[in-house]
Amino acid sequence: MAQVNHKIVSREDWQSIRAELLKKEKELTKAKDALASEIRRLPWVKMDDKYVFHTIDGDKSLAELFEGRSQLLVYHLMYAPGWAKGACPSCSFWADNFDGLRYHLPQRDVTFKAISRASLEEIQAYRQRMGWEFDWVSAADSEFNYDVGVSSRKVPEKRYPGEEFREGEESPGLSVFYREGNDVYQTYFTTNRGIEPINTVYNALDLVPKGRDEANVKPWPMAWVKRHDDY
Repeated sequence: MAQVNHKIVSREDWQSIRAELLKKEKELTKAKDALASEIRRLPWVKMDDKYVFHTIDGDKSLAELFEGRSQLLVYHLMYAPGWAKGACPSCSFWADNFDGLRYHLPQRDVTFKAISRASLEEIQAYRQRMGWEFDWVSAADSEFNYDVGVSSRKVPEKRYPGEEFREGEESPGLSVFYREGNDVYQTYFTTNRGIEPINTVYNALDLVPKGRDEANVKPWPMAWVKRHDDY
């Protein structure tokens, strides 16, 4: 007996209903493919490669972060200098999905980096704590985060109680860059729910009966998310 208040049907009826839903899923897939094609047709903006990034292999320019490839995918991970508890819990939730990227993206001429304003020492300590292997570099002495719009010098009021960081001082985001020789171009940027495609957990939750189950989570929908060693 099902323990939830949900319609129960025969296997034959379920297959018929599922077939109708499959049509909608295919329509969504085609619409997503069309949107992805439109994203790739966006005009580009040339970057002034004045930035210096601190990495475990020494200081590098933006062009050098490509590691010889032509495409660079960057996750702007919310971690400002001096945050005592480490990177943002929500960004840490996203980052738990990143380790596999380093194996497969290079096969398609793509390098992946996470970039934060925290110092390299802070990043390395937190990376070790979380057990992550993906490459994460520091823009601590660079205007990079400000120029791409994921860091702000404005200090708004805290949006969520109990958080150690000021919401709005740092924002999450995904940027894509293309390199021709030493010339670098930004081809795409997204933030907020636009970054969800690289979160495997959320995509998995969308398929289960309760979904993300965040409607009644207080004081904000993602308050259930913790750094994985805090569960």
